[in-house]
Order: sequence, then C-alpha cells, then structure tokens
Amino acid sequence: MKLIIAIVNNDDSAVVSSALTKESFSVTKLSTTGGFLQVGNTTFLIGAQDSEVGRAKEIIRKYSMTRTHTALTTDSFGKGLRDGDLAKEVKVGGATVFVLSVDEAEKF
Repeated sequence: MKLIIAIVNNDDSAVVSSALTKESFSVTKLSTTGGFLQVGNTTFLIGAQDSEVGRAKEIIRKYSMTRTHTALTTDSFGKGLRDGDLAKEVKVGGATVFVLSVDEAEKF
C-alpha cells in the first residue's frame, strides 16, 4: 500500500478532488500555504494500492495546470526601489507529488 501526498494549487483542488473521488480513491484534503509565494494550496492525502499509484498520478497531472503568477519580490529590501523591483512573473501550479510506502493501514 502507498500514501500519495499531492500538493496542488487551490485553483485546481476542486477538480482534482472530484476526479480522484470519481475514480474511487479515498482522499483527505488539507488546506496549506506555500512557503515561496505564500499562496494557498491544497494537500491531498491519498491511500492507494501499489497498482493504483500510476492512475492517481495521471489524474493529478491531468487536472493540475501550470500558470504564470506575478509575485512580489524582496530584491529591493535595503536598496531602495527601482523599476521592476516590486514584482516578477513566476510559474505556479502543477503539482508536487510524494509517494510513500505504508507498512500498515486501518480504517475504523
């Protein structure tokens, strides 16, 4: 058995959750905040049999979109402001997925 931890942008979380539950995956959603951009994410905890991991990852990949986001920077701290110091465009979205082995799991 595996535990899949998937960190997904909040903009994609509803469709990812819906697609996973439609395919009979047990999903727990946690509200989280990313450290780099300080924006909302959803962290999914998904229990899956070894043979189901690939399908879960396909679903997450399909519905986790990459987009461009304008982020405030700290480049100007202590130096004063110049044109372009306040914001930069960065790619956000997609998903970060961890797959962990589970020795034992019980549902009560």
